[in-house]
Amino acid sequence: MEIILASGSPRRRELLGMIVDTFRVEVSGADENLGHTLPPRDFVARLAGRKAAEVAGRFPEAVVIGADTVVELDGVILGKPRDAADAADMLRRLAGREHRVHTAVSVHSPLGQRGIVSTAAVRFAQVAPEEINWYIATGEPMDKAGAYGIQGFASRYITGIQGDYYTVMGLPVQPLYQLLRDWGILDACREKRM
Repeated sequence: MEIILASGSPRRRELLGMIVDTFRVEVSGADENLGHTLPPRDFVARLAGRKAAEVAGRFPEAVVIGADTVVELDGVILGKPRDAADAADMLRRLAGREHRVHTAVSVHSPLGQRGIVSTAAVRFAQVAPEEINWYIATGEPMDKAGAYGIQGFASRYITGIQGDYYTVMGLPVQPLYQLLRDWGILDACREKRM
């Protein structure tokens, strides 16, 4: 069975490569506009499902993995920033606070559909305005939920994490590995061996 990652994210590509040797990427064309009326965990699960379903519709014999990540602060979803001012606002709101990161993974295959939502709590340090400006100038925040990437320059501002680190990066490796293994997908595909 062929595995397809329904995401153009280089981070997700790298992380899926920790589970399986061979897969290909097909970016989903699913409509990502759901509004923000759902609770964050439901929102991210539905969006991951939409992404996987759109690609699975084109490749029904494949195992399609869709994923999405959101940052939640005080019950409000912080998505990708619209511009530098929006990124600065998000980073100011996160500074000195703890927030949650939810990553949902939806797997569609000829065997059916399964999904997981993994949540981690992340603590951000106090960040001075000049640090926020510097960080935005790196360009890193612009394509990241919550305007930061934990694996990049923003790592200097993270004071702690409770939960799965890879959830914050955008693909919870161990829960996805376990789902694929327990479902028999890895037996049907070529598993990456240690």
